[in-house]
Amino acid sequence: MPEIKETTHLKDLWDERRARELSANPLALLRYRSNLLGADLRITNFGGGNTSSKIELPDPFTGRPVQVLAVKGSGGDLGSITESGFALLYLDRLEHLKELYRGEPYEDEIVAYYPLSAFGENRVAASIDTPLHAFLPYLHVDHLHPDWAIALAASANGKRKLEEFNKEFDRRIVWLPWQRPGFELALLIERAVQENPLVQGLILGGHGLFTWGTTQRECYQNSIQTINQMGEFILRHQAKKGVLFGGVEHQPVPDRKAIAAQILPTLRGAVSSNRRAVAHYADDDDALTFAGSKWAKELSALGTSCPDHFLRTRVCPWFLDWDPAKKDVQALKTRIRSDIAVYRAAYKKYYEEWATPDSPKLRDSNPSVVVVPGLGLFGFGKNKKEARITTEFFINAIHVMAGANALEDGQVSHPLPQARHAEQSRQFSHFHNYVALPRSEAFRIEYWALEEAKLQRMPPEAEFSRKIFLIVGGASGIGRETALLLAKKGAHMVVADSDAEGARRVAEEAGAFGSPEFATHTAVDLGSSQSLAEATRFTILQFGGIDGIVNTAAIYPLPGADGDLPDALWAKTFLVNVTGNYLLARETAWVFADQNLPVSIVLASSANAVVPKRGSEAYDTSKAALNHLIRELAIKLGPLVRVNGIAPATVVVGSTMFPRDRVVQSLQKYKIPFSENESTEELRSKLADFYAERTLTKRPILPQDCANAIIWLAGEQSSKTSGHVIPVDGGLTEAFLR
Repeated sequence: MPEIKETTHLKDLWDERRARELSANPLALLRYRSNLLGADLRITNFGGGNTSSKIELPDPFTGRPVQVLAVKGSGGDLGSITESGFALLYLDRLEHLKELYRGEPYEDEIVAYYPLSAFGENRVAASIDTPLHAFLPYLHVDHLHPDWAIALAASANGKRKLEEFNKEFDRRIVWLPWQRPGFELALLIERAVQENPLVQGLILGGHGLFTWGTTQRECYQNSIQTINQMGEFILRHQAKKGVLFGGVEHQPVPDRKAIAAQILPTLRGAVSSNRRAVAHYADDDDALTFAGSKWAKELSALGTSCPDHFLRTRVCPWFLDWDPAKKDVQALKTRIRSDIAVYRAAYKKYYEEWATPDSPKLRDSNPSVVVVPGLGLFGFGKNKKEARITTEFFINAIHVMAGANALEDGQVSHPLPQARHAEQSRQFSHFHNYVALPRSEAFRIEYWALEEAKLQRMPPEAEFSRKIFLIVGGASGIGRETALLLAKKGAHMVVADSDAEGARRVAEEAGAFGSPEFATHTAVDLGSSQSLAEATRFTILQFGGIDGIVNTAAIYPLPGADGDLPDALWAKTFLVNVTGNYLLARETAWVFADQNLPVSIVLASSANAVVPKRGSEAYDTSKAALNHLIRELAIKLGPLVRVNGIAPATVVVGSTMFPRDRVVQSLQKYKIPFSENESTEELRSKLADFYAERTLTKRPILPQDCANAIIWLAGEQSSKTSGHVIPVDGGLTEAFLR
């Protein structure tokens, strides 16, 4: 192993005291090493790479010690993996697979033997990279995808530049041509080490890096030192090169976030022709530099090189050829609507060109990454986390392209070092010094039967996954319960309320059911069109669009001592309870039109809308107006948008409309005995029980009851219901339809 030197770019996170505490458990120490490597995206990206250790464990059959390979399980993430995430396999059984191997055309059949090689009760699905670790003659192995290493691996002069690197840093890293991950690659790696006994690591052409060590600590240090030195090598070349990607074609737009918010619904609708997608927007320096460069279009057409990147970013991103200097947003929207058909047609052609009778069916012809000059990158996925990670993966690919660009030192000549055989060289695409995978190899990865099997093992998506909700009035009561129930069913949401702190708390509660990335919050004034427009833009920038709106916010004004309301309070009641709902629909209508996806709006009315009473004229008539507004909006926004409402009887529990003074006033009004010493919740319970006695079911109406009705109206089960107000009143005979 090389002499360990202080790193300049990567931080050595190893804590020797912590390592000693774990030393009695080799699996815990492997987990520790893996977590440290996964903590830095420059070392490996989310879900990428593998780590392994060869350890001795007592055989459950004989009790005698046997050699076991512990390797990161399929689909795991190094940064968050636990000890239960490693596959454990008998090492000798993996060695026996060499005798069963019938050659590269049949390498996938070997995968069926991995479960049969499992040690003890371990049932973690083994990665396709398992034999790559098993056949290396080292106790501890790291296989990582650092950008700096892949920049070498994806350079047309990569093998020669690796020789320069080895000479400069006194290293012995060996180059291997491209080979799809699998059993054949495992044998090639084993042979390379046998032929180079002093080798310290391997660069896999177009793929990634292998490093190792005799101890966990040595393996970790070898990995970070190798990556750090490659970083020094690449960054020095970049500094010398100065200009990346051919220079600047388009400058970043100063108000790019505002433009992104305007186009995202159109963009999201365009890429959601098969299934809805959630968006992530990136306008950092890397994204803007690449998107605005002279070579962005050509490099985008090549796509990524590393298979780990490729599985997220698809065969290539969608480059939108737009001049940001003109700031013509409508022209950009028009281009999105027209050019998406071109992308889909090209993707379908790619599929048809390389598919075989045994290939999985075409999944989705839409892009997962969109590059827009002046604006940056837009990533799409089934949820916010996947969209963000997809975007990050393309940022990784940008780093790789930048590194390959920096290493360029002359004309590209064939054969390329990525080609295993000289006659394969012309199959690789390249632009300047950057080399991408052949389309045939890209297809073999994207539509690999083993990857398809992994997708089929995924649990079914929840009812509201891929859907985005703006929940106004979500800080308490019915709104809070609706937010939590939607979160349990997989929805993304913005919890909006005049009580910003309450909205934040509910968003945190909702995020705990899925992911903190699925729920966020904002302050909103329902009586202000500007505030509602800002909440709309906020939601778009967070997730890409809006699939549903729920508004439970309203005010219930209390009359003065003379029993009358001041004019201003009467006006405010109608502003919030009626006009606010109209403004909410008006400020979001353009989003629905641009997305061109079905949407559901659910507004909270009240049984009071049809039950006249003394002392609540402003509230009752405002809710009667809201009932008719629901019908009007259903007509105006249909057929794309369904608009419905719920009409609860009085909901006391958890409602901000029932502060203690109003509860006391109501108890006095109905001559219900109470004591000033009783808590507010006890008083609310008394009032709720009184209201319940007036209904046929004799049960208090709870926020959860209303939330259940809202969820039904917001979902696909009510897809043929619009313009209706559903009572949730326990059977209040006074509110029966007349």
